[in-house]
Amino acid sequence: MARKRKGRDISGWLVIDKPAGWSSNAVVNKVRWAMEAKKAGHAGTLDPEATGVLAVALGEATKTVPYITDALKAYVFTVRLGQATNTDDTEGEVISTSDVRPTDAEITAALGAFVGDIMQVPPQFSAVKIDGERAYKLARDGEDIEIAARPLWVEELKFLRRIDADHVELEMTCGKGGYVRAIARDLGEALGCFGHVQVLRRIWSGPFDAEDGISMETVEKLARTGDLDAFIRPLEEGLGDLPELRCTADAASKMRHGNPGMVLTSDVEYGDEAWASLDGKAVAVGTYRAGELQPSRVFNLPES
Repeated sequence: MARKRKGRDISGWLVIDKPAGWSSNAVVNKVRWAMEAKKAGHAGTLDPEATGVLAVALGEATKTVPYITDALKAYVFTVRLGQATNTDDTEGEVISTSDVRPTDAEITAALGAFVGDIMQVPPQFSAVKIDGERAYKLARDGEDIEIAARPLWVEELKFLRRIDADHVELEMTCGKGGYVRAIARDLGEALGCFGHVQVLRRIWSGPFDAEDGISMETVEKLARTGDLDAFIRPLEEGLGDLPELRCTADAASKMRHGNPGMVLTSDVEYGDEAWASLDGKAVAVGTYRAGELQPSRVFNLPES
């Protein structure tokens, strides 16, 4: 008989403004402990030294994580020109240097090659799996590994400012699976000067903004008190990119048991993915088919 997981049945999102020095998993573990939650997960890893929005899903909200992971995200980052490192950030060893320093105009002109549908090779020190092993583990063991290029959608990549001769600040909006470190590395190579990420901050991810996030100091200060619950955001915020279809209590009951349920619709097309709601609360995500929603994920939320 499976052991019953301890903790509170609490569902929603807690948006964290992650500080440098915390791994994404460490943040999730601290939030789960602080909220006394049965279940928690995050929507998109941030490197330990990166800062910014890390959306932590609690309870039933973990079922909506893929929709945040697939959503666009934006980063502001500083590129150190003139140096390449083996990790493509400041954590690694410098492996190449150059005295070349491109002008602002040259940098701006080079950015266009990294916008749209591009192919990107993830960093050697990344969580990409190679024959079942994480690339960073193989790299730490000194193995010479080859990582295949992967498609990435870059919505925008723009020049923000020249900090000094060796540093420029850029902003990128991209889709799922993008490595900012790889952008800095490849941009440096394209400019003939080498480069790596020195500072990285995720300013928004899907519907969540870093400026609306809470600090880990706040999480620790309010841990295991009802005061922390005031920062929980509704599960439904994770479904913002999907159309909402209202349903009746009878249809909701059917969908929660995995059966199609009738929904009210206006412009949703046959075969579209959507989510059904009852009194504003998520019931299920599924495929719309001629007046009904065939559920693929159902949410067991407490009734009002």
